Amino acid sequence: MDKLIEGYRRFRAGTYQSNRSLYRDLAEKGQKPTKMIIGCSDARVDPAINFDTPPGDVFMVRNVANVVPPYTPDGDHHGTSAALEFAVKALEVPTIAILGHAKCGGIGALVDSVPGAPAKTDFIETWMSVAEPARRVAQTRAETENKGHDRAHVCRLCEMANVRVGIANLRTYPWIAEREAAARIALHGLYFDITAGDLFLLNELNEFEKVLAG
Repeated sequence: MDKLIEGYRRFRAGTYQSNRSLYRDLAEKGQKPTKMIIGCSDARVDPAINFDTPPGDVFMVRNVANVVPPYTPDGDHHGTSAALEFAVKALEVPTIAILGHAKCGGIGALVDSVPGAPAKTDFIETWMSVAEPARRVAQTRAETENKGHDRAHVCRLCEMANVRVGIANLRTYPWIAEREAAARIALHGLYFDITAGDLFLLNELNEFEKVLAG
């Protein structure tokens, strides 16, 4: 906690002081973010840092492996879905981006798991099952490239495929699909390569295109 408190002191003396009027406006007038980013809980990936965004600009959701579950309004707990509903219906964000990344532990666990085997965790395997279509796509593509036994390559393909699956799942939410059809909201896929510092954007052909090289 000492390090956290010291970090807060630096924030209070630096960033907060420099943006004091902005924080006051955000407190008094409420938030009006220009985008929502669904990112991974991974400590090495922080969208606010990666994209150097000002306070109040991004409505942020982080979970294991930046997974987006499909639209399933039932009696269960749905943290990411609730955040999507609030961001779209209440805040009316015009942009939603899913940020995948290299070396993702959640995706690694998915790639290593054995379909149909008894779960070894209380929550992780059930959560990652949402991304199972991404694993199948990645494995098939790796095999066609004769790299089916290259775990690192399969994981990278799966990390990217998981973003595509997430975009497809976003479109299962009726109030997102309706807004996209009316050009009131735009959906984007991003992929951050931690090692190289490269950023990739999902293009119109549903392939990741490098937009900035480290």
